[in-house]
Order: sequence, then structure tokens, then C-alpha cells
Amino acid sequence: MATRLVQINMKAREDAALGGFWARVLGWEISSEGPGVTNLEPPGFTYPDPVAVCIDLIASAEPKTVKNRVHIDLASESVAHQAETVERLLGLGATHVDIGQGDAPFTVLADPEGNEFCVLDPRPIYRDTGPIAAVVVDCADPAAQARFWGRAMDWTVHEVTEFSASLRSAQGVGPYLEFIKTPDAKTVWNRVHLDIRPYPGDNVAAEVARLTGLGATPIDLDDKISWRVLADPEGNEFCLLAPG
Repeated sequence: MATRLVQINMKAREDAALGGFWARVLGWEISSEGPGVTNLEPPGFTYPDPVAVCIDLIASAEPKTVKNRVHIDLASESVAHQAETVERLLGLGATHVDIGQGDAPFTVLADPEGNEFCVLDPRPIYRDTGPIAAVVVDCADPAAQARFWGRAMDWTVHEVTEFSASLRSAQGVGPYLEFIKTPDAKTVWNRVHLDIRPYPGDNVAAEVARLTGLGATPIDLDDKISWRVLADPEGNEFCLLAPG
């Protein structure tokens, strides 16, 4: 059995408005599976496909109170393209934010609801990822996180250092999943989290047991929902969706 990262779940005060922002940022299409849910996918995309990690925006009245532990890094093709992208996103409603990045080559922005994201300087490793270069997770121990997530999913661990670790789909396409060492402690539920999905024919209960054996912790919520909520070894919540 195995899972794969299929989407990012992002809480939003106004899911349709924030979804419109991100659709324009990425050049993606908007749909909705019901009230309070806005789904974003690339044009012509057939879900699920590792060539892209989709975005689901879910309406929530809970306010954003701390820096997100999960964020998106956007790719750029050149220094000029990076600058053009930053200006375009500022025009769409993004704002500059200071998270202590100092004189970094990347630019840190926030979307209209304050969710931080980065517009990266051009890097060869991200030349074929699509607009999202990486989904980035703050952590205390990148190596331990890479061990857990490399076993939890069929994604391949690419690089592990004291300060960072990266994974990518087994097919070698789409964005990277990266873990970056940070001294910041987790204090609240993650406003942005990962959604993973087993393959068709897999058993959800067996998958929960497998993930728990790897170090995940099940979180009991409404038993009427069709997915399971767990936390990774550092307490980051994630959803295990129905097989598909």
C-alpha cells in the first residue's frame, strides 16, 4: 500500500474570493464541489495526477493568528520573470511580508488573507515543476520528517541535510515537497495542510494502521466525514482521503 500527495487544503474566510486570487496567480481553473469549497486545478488536468498538486480552499471563520507552517513556493524562469511575477501578484492583491528572510534572493509575499508564500529566484531544479515549485513545511527535524513522509507516500526522497529535506513524486513530475528546519514551535492547527490519497482498491482502515505504525497520530473528528485526519510525528495535521 502507498499514498500520494494530491492537494493542499487551505482554510479561507472567503473561499471563492481567495480561490479567484490563486487561480489568477497560477493560471488555473476554478470549480466547486459544494458551498464553502473552491477547487483549483490546471486547465485540462485529470485528477489525480502527480504533474500537479491541486488546491482546495475551505470556508472557515477561524482567524489566522500565526505564520503558516505550510506554504507554497512559486517557480520563476529568470530574474526578470521573478520581478515581473512579483509585480503582477502585487497588482492582484498580494502584499510584501517580513518573516525574517533578510537579504534573501527570493521574495516573500502574502495573499489577500495573509497566507505567506514565496516567489523564488530562478533555480534549475524547478525548471519543470509547473508554477508551484514546492510545497514547503516548517519542521524541527527534516531528516525525520523525510523518513516518515517517504514511507507514508510513494514519493521519492531526493535530498536530506541537517537543515532541509525534499521529496518528489515517484514519476519525477510536479512540485517538490520540502521540509525546512525552523526554530518556531507549532502552536495551533495548521491553516494549510496536506491531503494524501491511497490508490484504488486500498483499504482506508489498513492505511490508517500503517501510517500510525510509522509514527502518525489519528485525530478523532466527526465520524460522518468520508476522510480520516491524522498528524505526522511533529503534529502537522493531514487528511487521508478515500482511495481513488
